[in-house]
Amino acid sequence: MTTTTTTVTSTAVVPTAHGSRYLQQLCKHWSHNLTVAFSRDQGSVIFPRDARGASWPADGRLLLDAGEDALTCRIEAGSDEQLEALKGAVVRHLDRFAFREAPLHFDWRDGV
Repeated sequence: MTTTTTTVTSTAVVPTAHGSRYLQQLCKHWSHNLTVAFSRDQGSVIFPRDARGASWPADGRLLLDAGEDALTCRIEAGSDEQLEALKGAVVRHLDRFAFREAPLHFDWRDGV
């Protein structure tokens, strides 16, 4: 028997002139507990399916891309519930790092 995990996605293009700074701060912050890779312009964070006692169907992944006037955040998850939880975590953490211009505007586009 083969198990297939459906991936659900959502992408937000967040207007900010400080996308690279926030990307690096967020990745450095999460690198203490999670698998993270990043440069000035791109980053990825893996959220294990069993992190903090969770039992998601798959690991979640956040992909970040910093442009001159926006930070693009793409989340891939194994369920709708996991996707919503990861959206909340990303928004809370980025708003914390962007306190001078928070709240940032996240217009999540599911399926993108």
